[in-house]
Amino acid sequence: MSLSDNISAGTLCEGLGAEDDIIEFSHAAGTSVVFGNGVVSRVGEIAREIGGSRALIVTDPGIAGAGHAEWVMSSLKCAGLEVSLFIEVNENPTTEDVARCVEVASDERIDILIGLGGGSSMDTAKGCNFILTNGGEMKDYWGSGKATKEMLPLIAIPTTAGTGSECQSFALIADAKTHMKMACGDRKAAAKVAILDPELTLTQPASVTAHTGIDALTHAIESAVTKSRSEVSMAYSRLSFSLLNEGFEAVIKNPECVRSRAMVQLGAAYAGVAIENSMLGAAHAAANPLTAHFGIVHGQAVGVMMPHVIEFNSKDDRIREIYKELYTGNLSERVSDLMAMVGMSAGISGYSIDGDLIQKLANEASRQWTAGFNPRKVESEDFVRLYASAM
Repeated sequence: MSLSDNISAGTLCEGLGAEDDIIEFSHAAGTSVVFGNGVVSRVGEIAREIGGSRALIVTDPGIAGAGHAEWVMSSLKCAGLEVSLFIEVNENPTTEDVARCVEVASDERIDILIGLGGGSSMDTAKGCNFILTNGGEMKDYWGSGKATKEMLPLIAIPTTAGTGSECQSFALIADAKTHMKMACGDRKAAAKVAILDPELTLTQPASVTAHTGIDALTHAIESAVTKSRSEVSMAYSRLSFSLLNEGFEAVIKNPECVRSRAMVQLGAAYAGVAIENSMLGAAHAAANPLTAHFGIVHGQAVGVMMPHVIEFNSKDDRIREIYKELYTGNLSERVSDLMAMVGMSAGISGYSIDGDLIQKLANEASRQWTAGFNPRKVESEDFVRLYASAM
């Protein structure tokens, strides 16, 4: 299957109306994608086909409370699997969260993982998989391709439309002591199957829809311009942005529209594939210290920084052209407008950030792994100016 066939917008739009559709994401990290309304009911059948017999569902209390974990558990049990539940996932998972998950997985002697929820659930499941199968600590896998042993099969079931983690081989885990986010990647850690069921996203609180949608949008924008971008990654970035730009605004106006939610969910997944083939940039590097120091939700933090990073990167003629290929209008204003539609602040002036702290934030941002992929070289003093403009 060619790249153009694999991600043609026409085929995708036809798929949005299907009850059950399989889309080959040929540039995802070994992941098959099952897409359609109600397809989460197939998780038991899929897990059995993979060869699982003892499953661990990794999720958070909110997802469990919404009934999704019970539904997935029922499907798995009906398929003959024994099922355990880990519901202690926290936002921005740390090494301590992973350690608790590993303990449960080890005690239950599981042979298949189910990551159910947002990126935090999937990252926790991936992190657990690294330690459970290869031993050691998360820092041992910081970087790419450091796992020497095979890992357990993972089924990823996103209930949000944001991170695109279901189509990535990386787990983003924070060191519990230093708060430094470690990107631990290995193709063996990627999900065997991603189940995209738009109906699952209907139960998201409005704030989660807003933050994850903005996050996904920034993924499409940043992955389009990184130093490691390619023809493949840019094709996914463009398709992702097209779906998210239209679908996210439609979801804001009509949260019950399943078709619009399907557009956003697929857009987020395609952005995940783009990241897998390209990485991210300075907006994410600047956002992480804001989250670590002030608890600003990641989607808002990266959304606040994105317009300023666009302006910074646009000083490069080629990058400015790529932004225009994504969106013919003013891209930085478009991001700000979408944030305003969901009631997000466009700045960080509400936080007590003085000059000394800005320098500290900038120093931390410059050490973030995504900073090195930004298309323009970005150093500590550049981040000082970016934070100042975001004030």
